[in-house]
Amino acid sequence: MAKIDGLINKIIEDAETESESILKKAEAESNAIIKKKIDEAKEVGSSIIKKANIEAKLKRERIISNTTLKVRNEKLAAKQKAMSEVFNEAFDELCSMSEKDFLNYLKATIISLKIDGDEEIILNTKYREFVDSTFISEINNELISMNKPGNLRISSRIGDFKGGFILEKNGIEINNTFEALINSYRDELEFEVADILFN
Repeated sequence: MAKIDGLINKIIEDAETESESILKKAEAESNAIIKKKIDEAKEVGSSIIKKANIEAKLKRERIISNTTLKVRNEKLAAKQKAMSEVFNEAFDELCSMSEKDFLNYLKATIISLKIDGDEEIILNTKYREFVDSTFISEINNELISMNKPGNLRISSRIGDFKGGFILEKNGIEINNTFEALINSYRDELEFEVADILFN
């Protein structure tokens, strides 16, 4: 989290530095416009001086407004990038869980789901190495104790995902891949994560 805080602070500092530079440049341009218009106006009268001041002021306000908008957009982009990094980090942590933690997660999740008890478990290559027939028997015994058939089995299909699993029966899938879980929770958690990161 300290790495992310440092990244956020760096991005915000860079945006503020750029904002100051743009504002100084805008002010210099504005002052140059005002001086030029005043010199011209001296030759033709006070009405042109008034017009020049008004034009310069409007242009300066537009430049400042555009600069402020640009800085705001850059800060927003930096925050979005930081949020994505938080969710990517969470995803990476899930995908790197130990064999024991994955097996506990797999068992607890399957038992908690409202399933028939005779689905196929689709795993990726990594997790197929962790799950053996003894482990599947343990889950099936728990399902039987819940008055379910207890006929779960490992699918011959290898999942094309980084983490988690899919339960499949008759072409219907329950997607418990970590990719799907992170995506589904992202909308719910984005506000909380932003509150933690930026407040």
